[in-house]
Amino acid sequence: MNFQLAQDKDPYPNLPIELGRQGEGVGRWVPEMKHTYLAKYVEATRRAREKYRHRIFVDLFCGPGRIQVKDEQITRHGGAQIAWQHSKLDQVQFTSCLVGDLDEERASACGQRLTALGAPVKFFPGPAASTVDQVLKEIPQNALCLVYLDPYNLQYLSFSIIEKLSRLKRVDFAIHFSTMDLRRNVLMEYNPERARFDLAAPGWRDHIDPKAFVRGDADEAFFEYWCGLVTALGFTISQRIPLIRDDGNRPLYHLVFFSRHPLPNKIWGEVAQGVNREFNF
Repeated sequence: MNFQLAQDKDPYPNLPIELGRQGEGVGRWVPEMKHTYLAKYVEATRRAREKYRHRIFVDLFCGPGRIQVKDEQITRHGGAQIAWQHSKLDQVQFTSCLVGDLDEERASACGQRLTALGAPVKFFPGPAASTVDQVLKEIPQNALCLVYLDPYNLQYLSFSIIEKLSRLKRVDFAIHFSTMDLRRNVLMEYNPERARFDLAAPGWRDHIDPKAFVRGDADEAFFEYWCGLVTALGFTISQRIPLIRDDGNRPLYHLVFFSRHPLPNKIWGEVAQGVNREFNF
């Protein structure tokens, strides 16, 4: 496969763009790792999509649909735009792109940019834990769905979102699990008066040995518990879980992929061996 990350000029340069938490631009790892893994997976699963009349892409933390990398003058596609562009290989593009964001202006911007690329899109402003119910109503029963979730902080990754979407018959998940947020705050969040992580992994305090905090591996125990919640829904988590790091080599995200069917996990396992690795399907 000759893989290239599709780019186009911004059709709406006056709409918001994603500049990262500090407003200085996102890290280079966003296009070079996060978006590249997504694009490669979408391309690699084109044969599987051929079998389905309804092919759905879901992104409930879509942002404005355009990013600017730190120290770059140009802007680039957001994750939803990357997924759409790379789904068009061999005419098996997604038949519906369902995107949402907490900020209505950003959700609308993402929707407009997808529409400009020719995507059939609906956008849903509001918290993902609420908009997921609206999104589910838009998905036909026999659809093949790819759910891409990339929240800034772990607290927004409510497990109820995954639970509700797991009711779909054919659904695969690619989730950015915020390792940095977890490592920075898990000790404070063990205080029952705090609740930032409670929706992300319900009951986690009852399943993590307090000694883990002494050993310094409470974050790993939390992540393993969360993975257990996922597998209890009937999914198998791919053994390939890339750890995305920033320019200072600090861990930012685990990129977790899971599915009920072995084929998507097999494909992800190949894709996630490395962003520069050649692969054949």
